[in-house]
Amino acid sequence: MESGNGNGYYSDEFILDSKWLIDPKHLFVGPRIGEGAHAKVYEGKYKNQTVAIKIVHGGDTPEEIAKNQACFARETAMLSRVQHKNLVKFIGACKEPVMVIVTELLTGGTLRKCLLNMRPRCLDTRVAIGFALDIARAMECLHSHGIIHRDLKPENLILTGDHRTVKLADFGLAREESLTEMMTAETGTYRWMAPELYSTVTLRHGEKKHYNHKVDTYSFAIVLWELLHNKLPFEGMSNLQAAYAAAFKNVRPSTENLPEELAIILTSCWTEDPNARPNFSQIIHMLLHYLSTIAHPEPAIPPRIFTSENAILPPESPGTSSLMAVHDDLGDTPKAKMENKPKVLFFCFNKCY
Repeated sequence: MESGNGNGYYSDEFILDSKWLIDPKHLFVGPRIGEGAHAKVYEGKYKNQTVAIKIVHGGDTPEEIAKNQACFARETAMLSRVQHKNLVKFIGACKEPVMVIVTELLTGGTLRKCLLNMRPRCLDTRVAIGFALDIARAMECLHSHGIIHRDLKPENLILTGDHRTVKLADFGLAREESLTEMMTAETGTYRWMAPELYSTVTLRHGEKKHYNHKVDTYSFAIVLWELLHNKLPFEGMSNLQAAYAAAFKNVRPSTENLPEELAIILTSCWTEDPNARPNFSQIIHMLLHYLSTIAHPEPAIPPRIFTSENAILPPESPGTSSLMAVHDDLGDTPKAKMENKPKVLFFCFNKCY
């Protein structure tokens, strides 16, 4: 069990400040908008507020039950600890009658779905850099709290309803940096994962494999490449083939035909040596500098991206959310206000459990 202490460790037991505990009697569940291996996500209402509701699977075996409960406890602890405009807002959670996490509802769909809908067209470069800045600021916030996301990819990035802002979601694999452990196959998604997470290079003398927050920097570079090209990275390869090529052949997506400054950002972020990769404060600075060289008098993205300060709120501030990664095959979340929808769509959470 991970012990809680002043160094930011998170317990495997569900311990949450009372201000974040939700009352399931006021929770109404509507249509399902997403599903993963360990949870289902629904549109719903909590005390007349439109929300996203993640219901975590309890598990079928004692081992699975214990694992899911531990993950739920760590995730809610992280969500309640950090707040940022580019992290999906955490509203609250409860463990009984089932494990539930409630967050704000974003209606813009995943970045993955946005890019797929645009193909073969690409995002305007200024828009792509604006989205990259949103992501980098979210990651800078997490890292400042000692949290490694470990699963940064377009499926875990959600757009606001106006499609002008990206927010980071899904902290199911996030870990505090002081407690990094041997990685397993379920950690992250191979195509976006840093090579040090699955290569055997660090195990020559039987030492335990460790990693740090720079694994997120590598994943960010792959996402940035995808924003600029609107193509699947390592196209033509399976996830495992892409992982093998990146780890053992040092293969990376091509930076040909990119401006030199952008190519430098990408290559520095996905370089093989984690210690040589920039941190997200440096990445933000580089992106802002590049943006200043291409900015149009009437930019296609909001003026907000031209500010470089990333205010970090105290640990006791409201949290983020992780859980609203709408699956691409399920389409966008309906944008109409729920008050205008037939009441029959919703059922009382309390009565069903």
